[in-house]
Amino acid sequence: MARRSRAALVALALVPLCGMLVACAPKQLAAGTVRIGMVTDTGGLGDRSFNDSAYAGLVRAKERLGVATTVLQSRSAADYQINMTVLANKEYDEIFAIGFLMAKDVAEVAERYAKRHFSIIDAVVDEPNVTSVTFKEEEGSFLAGALAAMTTKTKTIAFLGGIDIPLLRKFEVGYTAGAHQIDPSVKVLVKYVGSFDDVASGKEIAGVQFDQGADIIYVAAGKAGLGAIDQVKRRNDAYVIGVDSDQDALAPGKILTSMIKRVDIGVFRVSEAAAAHKPRGTHLTLGLKDGGVGLSDFKYTKNVVTPAKIAVLDKLKAAIISGKIVSPFTREGLASFKRVPL
Repeated sequence: MARRSRAALVALALVPLCGMLVACAPKQLAAGTVRIGMVTDTGGLGDRSFNDSAYAGLVRAKERLGVATTVLQSRSAADYQINMTVLANKEYDEIFAIGFLMAKDVAEVAERYAKRHFSIIDAVVDEPNVTSVTFKEEEGSFLAGALAAMTTKTKTIAFLGGIDIPLLRKFEVGYTAGAHQIDPSVKVLVKYVGSFDDVASGKEIAGVQFDQGADIIYVAAGKAGLGAIDQVKRRNDAYVIGVDSDQDALAPGKILTSMIKRVDIGVFRVSEAAAAHKPRGTHLTLGLKDGGVGLSDFKYTKNVVTPAKIAVLDKLKAAIISGKIVSPFTREGLASFKRVPL
């Protein structure tokens, strides 16, 4: 659709949406109050993963920075541009787009609303009024793979992704490299759901991977990953590794750890700059060194994740931060990855 035609449709769609808001901004705000809006992807709030992590950052900004916040949830991809346009028309000071799927829409809306500022999580949009927030997912995933390799009894582990795209391959590749850093003979099964919200398929595919011999599955599939977590509850001597948020409590003792991707930190850092009326910058990248990624604290699996394993993980983390180990993030890079003596 031509940009002009699409813009016209968006304009026609601008109806009161307060019923879709998680928190409608108060009608009366103190003068100078900074307003920050967020547009979720189709997984929405309650995914206990990516969107919820972003929302946690927004809540922290409201509580600590005194900003006013609003969330618009996207029921489908068609809502992305509409929701961003609603917030732009209401002159929000910062508008977050949660997810790489919104990259094209962010670029188009940001170009039309040059006086507004936007931020997108997990994608790079080359517009002067857009901050791109990305993460070194491969670094945290490397640690997850190392832990899986130290824990597996079958020497077969698995990765279950949402959609097979470069972003998700960073999780897959880092996980595999970490496992092979510990034991090159460990087999890694890889499968993608083809969706971030198909819970039933996530559960079914995880079941197949367990049946194929995997006893640990790293799940990076958004809401679809909840299906895998449900699947592991009925499996003996099997675990999943959660992602994005700390998911350990969703199945205590069955989630080995979670590779936490601190989307909340990214949201909060940009919000801090917005609240202080400072430039946001065009690109913010967060890795292990920045506290942007990492593993949860093994609250429910201390009987399995022993002090000896944690010591190895600490050495690997230090090696990554120092640059001694550089985790690959593409399949081509994985093919040439060599174990690094510690």
